[in-house]
Amino acid sequence: MVRPGKGQGGGRRGGGRKLAVRVRTAKGRKLASTRWLQRQLNDPYIEEAKRRGYRSRAAFKLAEIDDRHHVLRPGMTVVDLGAAPGGWSQIAAQRVRVMAGEGCVIAVDLTRMEPIAGVVQLELDLTDPEASDRIEEAMGGKKADAVLSDMHAPATGHKATDHLRIMGLVEAALDLAEASLAPGGTFLCKVIQGGASRDLIARLNRSFAKVRHVKPKASRAQSAEMYVLGTGFRGVQRSD
Repeated sequence: MVRPGKGQGGGRRGGGRKLAVRVRTAKGRKLASTRWLQRQLNDPYIEEAKRRGYRSRAAFKLAEIDDRHHVLRPGMTVVDLGAAPGGWSQIAAQRVRVMAGEGCVIAVDLTRMEPIAGVVQLELDLTDPEASDRIEEAMGGKKADAVLSDMHAPATGHKATDHLRIMGLVEAALDLAEASLAPGGTFLCKVIQGGASRDLIARLNRSFAKVRHVKPKASRAQSAEMYVLGTGFRGVQRSD
């Protein structure tokens, strides 16, 4: 399992514990902004991500989920939705052995990001009617072995609205997964506020042999985010 190592922001350096950084509330800065900045400065995953050259601390979330549930294997074709800034694509590329010519990673996002060696990048909107065709073309007509989604919608501060927006992204990701996954494939997607809805779980249970919620330790304890993991794709099974 990937965790921040000793002396890398999560433990001891030179035999002594790293002191927490306190941020004073600056004039004109809201308390919430101060708390966010303090979390950033004292987050061991952020420091370790910089040390390892990862684009974001989110890389550790995928690494931890894969260590436990074996989502990624050499030679797989992986679609990474909401890929920017690229932390998940970096981990996926390493674990499917893109640079060894074994696997393939397609990174999809509305936002342009810095290239990642061996990763195919698509700048597109997942809700675009042509998105599925463009992703299929990038895969060379093959089916995906795993569809990953760490997509999130900008928070409005209104819980009901934020929940609806994130669930809309989950459903769009699942639509893409059901259209592009090979038999036995895997779907991993961020959900929020108590996990996926009952209707969505029912849909996942029809399409996948096993469905579970997972929350990696790299997710902040106070965060409402978690992930739904569907394995053993068996095709779209419509309800009666």
